[in-house]
Amino acid sequence: MKLEFKKLKGSVNLKPLVQLTPFTYGGSTGKVVFIRIIAVLFFIAPCFSCGSQNKESNNYASGDIVIKDTVALDKAAISEEIALGAYQPDLYLPLLKGKKVGIVANPTSMLIKKDKRLHLVDFLVVEGISIQKVFAPEHGFRGTADAGEFVKDGVDTKTGLPIISLYGSNKKLPVSQLEGIEVMVFDIQDVGVRFYTYISTLHYVMEACAKAEIPLIILDRPNPNGHYIDGPMMEPEHTSFLGMHPVPLVHGMTIGEYAQMINGQGWLANKMQCELRVIKMLHYNHQTPYSLPVRPSPNLPNDVSINLYPSLGLLEGTNLNAGRGTEMQFQILGSPYLPKEKYPYSYVPEPNFGSKSPKFNGETCNGIDLRETPRMSRIDLTWIIDAYNNYKKKEDFFNTKNFTTHAGTAVLQQQIEQGFTFRDIRKTWLKDLKAYDAMREKYLLYER
Repeated sequence: MKLEFKKLKGSVNLKPLVQLTPFTYGGSTGKVVFIRIIAVLFFIAPCFSCGSQNKESNNYASGDIVIKDTVALDKAAISEEIALGAYQPDLYLPLLKGKKVGIVANPTSMLIKKDKRLHLVDFLVVEGISIQKVFAPEHGFRGTADAGEFVKDGVDTKTGLPIISLYGSNKKLPVSQLEGIEVMVFDIQDVGVRFYTYISTLHYVMEACAKAEIPLIILDRPNPNGHYIDGPMMEPEHTSFLGMHPVPLVHGMTIGEYAQMINGQGWLANKMQCELRVIKMLHYNHQTPYSLPVRPSPNLPNDVSINLYPSLGLLEGTNLNAGRGTEMQFQILGSPYLPKEKYPYSYVPEPNFGSKSPKFNGETCNGIDLRETPRMSRIDLTWIIDAYNNYKKKEDFFNTKNFTTHAGTAVLQQQIEQGFTFRDIRKTWLKDLKAYDAMREKYLLYER
């Protein structure tokens, strides 16, 4: 099915402050008619405030390929002019009206202006869009599952819509689940790191849509780590759901740009092409700092954790705790096997939201507090190298299979064990990074 893409000007027509809206949607519970009172305050202007994560609790919430120098994260300097794809309904509602729609969404799929928040699914239902199913990635639709935790199919208690897990026994989207759907929508906040699984979910959604000949609309969102690329390239023999494509660990693209690259590079099965439409952002470029208003997953609670995640995410393949089991996930690191005289900061991991069974549960970890780290423009391996060099049981430091899966290569562990400095390690990445940077150029939608 081909979509007709019309160029529309201005924002959507303003609705009354309070609106009684009868609407119908299909689902496993049959057709249900609701009358809902809703305050429609969101589309008074085409741009939204970026907000702060402090209001969120457990709902998420030398050869450098770098354009600008490292600068400190400064929320006061963050632009409020970015209009995300989801904030431009005049561009996508006409493509959905009268169609049976499937949507890939999670807690980040929000329409936000100052203190007003409305989930995209709720907004589409109010607008009379016939949503058939909601497809949920890792952590689930409402974002309550731990990293790697099996997510079951179910029914959303708020809307009654059927929820189909894309992080269950099969992470591929079965084409059979698209039966009766005429168009798919994808609205997920990514953080620009290869082993963050939303881009793998995107791949499988595109593949299923291509097989079913269903168009996919992506509502683009900023990449908070989109101002640089870095890290080792994924090697084909190590591909998994934590890395499906030959890209560096930090890929430097928005989700919409990444989708175009998947198509353009022929990475779908049998080099299929997904009919793709990206609703671009306004007033955004790759150097624009962006403070996520909703945590993208349970263990990335704030800007600092997202800033450090490309570096500290590799700790998942070691015998170090990266702050899971605390409220400082991916902002601290530690282990009982690090010497206290060199690692005076200490903490005790305990089960909490997002980590039911953290590493070293109930044990005192000696480590480092990294919460004052400025905005990064490259990966930093010095923390992991120093920890390895000071670890009391070096033979237990690496979980080799898991570390290789995250790194995308077996070489990085070997380099650390052989005493390579970070500078020496990084030099081995530069040739591949430059080739990747040239390749991705044609898929970029925004100024670098």
